[in-house]
Parts: sequence; structure tokens; C-alpha cells
Amino acid sequence: MTAPAAAGRARFERVAVIGVGLIGGSFALALKARGACGTIVGVGRDPGNMRVARERGIVDAVETDPGAAVRGADLVLVATPVAQFPALFERIVPSLSSTALLMDAGSTKQDVVAAARSALGARVGQFVPAHPIAGAEHSGAAAAKADLFAGKRVVLAPLPENPPASVDAVAGAWEACGARTFRMGAAEHDAVFAAVSHLPHLLAYALVHEYAGRPNSGQLFGYAAGGFRDFTRIASSHPEMWRDICTANRVALVAELDRYVDKLRALRKPLLAGDGAALETVFREARSARNRWLAGEFEP
Repeated sequence: MTAPAAAGRARFERVAVIGVGLIGGSFALALKARGACGTIVGVGRDPGNMRVARERGIVDAVETDPGAAVRGADLVLVATPVAQFPALFERIVPSLSSTALLMDAGSTKQDVVAAARSALGARVGQFVPAHPIAGAEHSGAAAAKADLFAGKRVVLAPLPENPPASVDAVAGAWEACGARTFRMGAAEHDAVFAAVSHLPHLLAYALVHEYAGRPNSGQLFGYAAGGFRDFTRIASSHPEMWRDICTANRVALVAELDRYVDKLRALRKPLLAGDGAALETVFREARSARNRWLAGEFEP
């Protein structure tokens, strides 16, 4: 890594992006747009997706071997589904420079940290866990965009072994993409995102799956409109990625699911009783909280 660029942002001469999808591709585009990198090498399983990445100028070169891609890199981003991390970490460690920074974009942290510790051993200080809070229901290099992280939050979950300069450099990379960085521990991260991210995805998938399996599914989907579309938008997200997230964070996710079921049971009582006043109270309080959130009144 070279000396920090203007505004405290680091410049990286060779960046390896393993997983050039929405997140990895957008990270690459954002670094390029802000002049915060030199060469970007991409790694991916799908030749068609990698061809799109080259055609769009997201990456400058393509490698099929993650080890070859990270050789000589000063920054490596792993942006694949989290279940792939253990094997990927094992493959890249032999080729990873002792001065390189390794980070991820996974939506879970405790499992990722455990995988990094197992693969890197005494070198685990080179790994700075990260999670960009940005995304969309579309995936792949075709969905990547340079402004995806503009104004968005990125959570860093630094390890005790991380030198402060390494954490600052990783923060600088995300800030160069227009993001705001925050820090929290891995366990706290997984508990928070089980509630605000993983549970909503599980609910959206479940509702669509329930209706799709009914004999009158054609009628149900035929009459579904804006409300159903808004509630289930994220059910169009990448199934493999969300399979891995849900299984990796299953303990915290089941706890949040149980609390949500309890809330539904509580609402069932006034609904059955025709208690409109009780339902309206809940609806008003929920609307107020959501409007305050949309107005930016809540900060971490």
C-alpha cells in the first residue's frame, strides 16, 4: 500500500477482488472512479459474469485461481457467499504477501473470523473483517455500480491482532468508495444483523414460497400489487448467498424468528377479537418508528 492519498484515503496499487458480483464489482468500480487503486484483478466461477466484468471495465484482469490473483496484491477483498470463505482463505494464504491487507464483505462475522483464524494462524492480523450495508435484489457484475456505497454504512469488526494502521487503511478504502465506517464486535454484529437484515430476508422468502405452493398461486400472484412487491422485493436476492448467511448465523436468526412469532401471536389476539383500537395502536407506533428511521433520527 502506498502513502495515504488526499482526504486521508489510501491508494492501493494492486487489488484482488474474489467474487465480482454486486458488492465486489461495485467496490472495484468505486475505487476506480475515485482514483484509489491501480490494477484490479477479479476472480469468479462464472466465465460469463467475468466477461461482463471485463467488458464493463470493472476489472483489468481475470484469474481463475484465487492464489494467483492475490500474488502481489496489497489489498484483497473476498466477496463470495460466506460458506466459500474457509476454502478460499486456505487457497490464498500461501500467495498472500506479508504486507497485504485482507478483508471480506460478508454479512456474518463470527464464522468468518473463525475461518480466518484457522487459515491465517499467526498472520490473522492481516485480516480486517468488514460488512458493507448496501445491496440490491439483483446480483452479478451486470448489477455493479460505482455509487452503491455512497453515503452507506460499512461495519468493521476489528480483531485484537489488527494493527491500528491496518484498520485505518481498510476504513480508508471503504471511505474512498463514499461509505461511512463504523466499528463493532463480531458477536454484536451478528446479533444486530440477524434482526434487521437476515430475518427480513427469511420472511420475504417464506411468504413468496408459501403462496407459490398454493393451488391458487396464479390467482394470488395475479392480484398481488405494490404492497406485496415492496414486502417481498428482497426475495429476488441471491439464494446461495442468503442460504449461507442464514445457516452461518442460525442461532441469532432463530432467536429473532422466535421473537417475531411471539409478536404475531400477540397480534392474533386483538385480530380475532376484532379489537381495532389495539391493532391501530400497534400500527401507529410502528408507522411512527419507521418514519423516524426514514428521517434519519436513529444513529448507531
